[in-house]
Amino acid sequence: MQYNLNKQPASPRKNATWGPVGKLLTLMTHERPRLIAAFVMMMVNSGLNLLGPLLSAHVIDKYIISQHPDFNSVLRYGIIFLAMYFTALFTGYAQTRLMAGFGQRLLFTLRNSIFGKLQELPVAFFNQNKAGDLISRVNNDTDKINQFFSQSLMQFLSSIFIMTGAAIFMICLNWRLGLATLAPGAFLYLFTKVTSAWVKTQNARSMKSTGGLSAEIQESLQNFKVIIAFNRRDYFREKFQEANAENYENAVRAGIANNIYTPVYGMCAGLGQLVVLLYGIHMIQTGVFQIGQLVAFLAYATYFYNPLRQLAALWAAFQVALAGWDRISAILHLENNLLVEPASGKNHAPTALMSFRNVYFHYPDGKEVLHDINFDLERGKTYAFIGPTGGGKTTTASLVARLYDPTRGSVWLDGRDIKTYDAADRTGKIGFILQEPILFSGTVRENILYGNPAYSMLSPEQLQEALREEGLSDLLDRFDTGLDTPVSTGGETMSLGQRQLIAFMRAVLRHPDLLILDEATANIDTVTEQLLEGILRKLPETTTRVIIAHRLNTIESADEIFFVNSGEVTRAGSFGDAVEMLMSGKRVS
Repeated sequence: MQYNLNKQPASPRKNATWGPVGKLLTLMTHERPRLIAAFVMMMVNSGLNLLGPLLSAHVIDKYIISQHPDFNSVLRYGIIFLAMYFTALFTGYAQTRLMAGFGQRLLFTLRNSIFGKLQELPVAFFNQNKAGDLISRVNNDTDKINQFFSQSLMQFLSSIFIMTGAAIFMICLNWRLGLATLAPGAFLYLFTKVTSAWVKTQNARSMKSTGGLSAEIQESLQNFKVIIAFNRRDYFREKFQEANAENYENAVRAGIANNIYTPVYGMCAGLGQLVVLLYGIHMIQTGVFQIGQLVAFLAYATYFYNPLRQLAALWAAFQVALAGWDRISAILHLENNLLVEPASGKNHAPTALMSFRNVYFHYPDGKEVLHDINFDLERGKTYAFIGPTGGGKTTTASLVARLYDPTRGSVWLDGRDIKTYDAADRTGKIGFILQEPILFSGTVRENILYGNPAYSMLSPEQLQEALREEGLSDLLDRFDTGLDTPVSTGGETMSLGQRQLIAFMRAVLRHPDLLILDEATANIDTVTEQLLEGILRKLPETTTRVIIAHRLNTIESADEIFFVNSGEVTRAGSFGDAVEMLMSGKRVS
């Protein structure tokens, strides 16, 4: 399955603007009552403001410039105006209170949703996407959405509502003058419709390049030891400058796109008001229009075009939010292809702990790595997988642990298709020790018990006793303060041997039926290797061991040796045959 976010197909153009908004708001269904109440307050507030010019026109034409002025009526309408604007003040305040914190709650929900989805996705997803880009999507892109919804949403909707109301009032007052006033607005609608996709594209490119810059920084800092060791700071600088220059160029283009609306909208607003003055004065001179109506028209033209000026900035912010949502929804719409399938009731090779049957495998956009593989792993035996680098050893181990599924064929665990096991049952049966152990910040105790609920509730004394019973307590002497020894992020303050000891203890305490060691002793000293071999010898007799190795001394004691190369897994026979195969890289007939 294709998990590369940069190669995901583009979303369909139908409802490309408002469709994503609806999908985004489905994440906030619990906020619906608050949003509806805020929307009602906004409409009341805007409606009261729109009513003002109409009443003003009525007062001017009937009570002020008429043949019989009535200032008592003007005073009454003044009181009405005061009540209207106090009500508008109240509804505006209520809307602000209702929306207070909405953006932060949206941000909280979005980031939780993304993180939850990341927890569901398989290893293939993380192999195909850079960590820095994912961090940018979780932090930067969600914040763009938060900024729009917390700062601009109600202003955006209010502007649209006021513009629509102003247009209706102008048409009702005088449809000829109304249409003439709205003519520049029609041009703006077409201009916005034509340019919106371009603005969104420029912002999407800017966000993508920001993610690329974040990924470049993250990768360079992670590998800074290698950069220093090879004195290639120049390479670091060149890669950073290249990513930074690309981000700069895309950011400039996005800035131009986001500001293109302001001058155009301002020009059309001026044209609209000029039309009202010229055409309106002409109509007054011809006796078909009154001064109060012209005053109302000027006010409504202002109500129509001033929000347009605001929309020039708000629409750009809206396109930024949509571009961010596209990048986020690309993650949320992914599905894990490693699903648990219902048990069929069929058993296969029940005497073997694990069986490969006609297994084929290839990575996305890659060549075939394994071709029609068949073998069995019996309980309690030790198996070694050897072969040249890139031959498929680690891929085979990944299929054993179901980090991937075969392209074709099936893998059976303890008589059942491995796809029928849920994650908890599968990981309870299979342990995996990597060449580069993964540790988390905390203590040695927390890392040993990671993902092991059976021991998580034990007190330190009880855990010490459990380690002693497992024959692991002597290993704690390699740590300054035993179980309480602090572990930095990634275990960088510890030696590789210490990190590998923690990884071994973590795996052994889970009592797996099958333990995979992927070059687990390749980069450690002889003393530590002997300690780890002692741990392996203390495993229950029923534990099956799968050792992936280049070093010949690690496979001498294996019950059976497989040679993995060129998509094939071949039984090596004797240790001498395995050595010859490894040296020649070819199958021994």
